[in-house]
Amino acid sequence: MADTTTVLGEYFIIRALENGVQVIGMTRGSETKFHHTEKLDRGEVMIAQFTEHTSAMKIRGRAILYTKHGTIPTVED
Repeated sequence: MADTTTVLGEYFIIRALENGVQVIGMTRGSETKFHHTEKLDRGEVMIAQFTEHTSAMKIRGRAILYTKHGTIPTVED
C-alpha cells in the first residue's frame, strides 16, 4: 500500500470570480471518473482536499486557486 500521508491533508482554496464556477472531483484508481461536482457563485470560497478517493480536480470558469505552491488563476486577465 502506498504512503498517502503526503497527499492527504493537502488543502487548497478555490475563490469564484464569476457565477457558475464548477469544481469537479475525479477518482483515483485504474479508471478515472468524475465523482463529485460543486457549483460556486461569485465571491464564494471552497476549501478542498485531495483524499484517498480524489486524485484530481477540474475547475471550469473564472476562479483563483490558493495552494501551498502559490496563487493560480484559471484564466489570465
